[in-house]
Amino acid sequence: MPELIEAYWPYLLIALAIGIAVGWFIFVANRKTSVTGERRDVLDEGADRAQRNQALIDAPPAAANLSNPANTQEVAHATATTDAEAGAPVMPSVPAEKPVVHTEPQSGGDDLTRIKGLGPKLAAMLNGLGISSYSQIANWSEEEVDRIDSELGRFQGRIRRDSWVEQAKLLAAGDETGFSAKFGQNG
Repeated sequence: MPELIEAYWPYLLIALAIGIAVGWFIFVANRKTSVTGERRDVLDEGADRAQRNQALIDAPPAAANLSNPANTQEVAHATATTDAEAGAPVMPSVPAEKPVVHTEPQSGGDDLTRIKGLGPKLAAMLNGLGISSYSQIANWSEEEVDRIDSELGRFQGRIRRDSWVEQAKLLAAGDETGFSAKFGQNG
């Protein structure tokens, strides 16, 4: 036996090193980390509502903040504070603004909702694009129809489908009888 050990000692040493490496990997390196302590998660049963998430829910949409330069500066200068009780960051609260929906004509404009297929939301979108009168719509070229139509999002295609330009021409001319005969009574 001593002759075998003398002849094969380098191979035995390599086998021992491999055995130690495999044992270390099995018992030490592959061990999962376990969390110990009394820290509670916001998802634990009985935990308080996550204040940060509620602040995000209550905050106005980011697009509304960016459209108003005053809000953009206000949000840029606001900093998150830490709630001493919970130790969780709390987002600064920005007062929520309700979207303005114009159902009545803007000053100097017409009631665009009289056009069939053009409701309060579309009227507000058009007012935002600077369109507030029948004569503006009546004078749209095909290129302008395409440009405005591309701005209408999920309402695309309504301008041609509902003949807004034709309706606007009759309303701009004050032809209530012709409008009613062709498109029916509307509000």
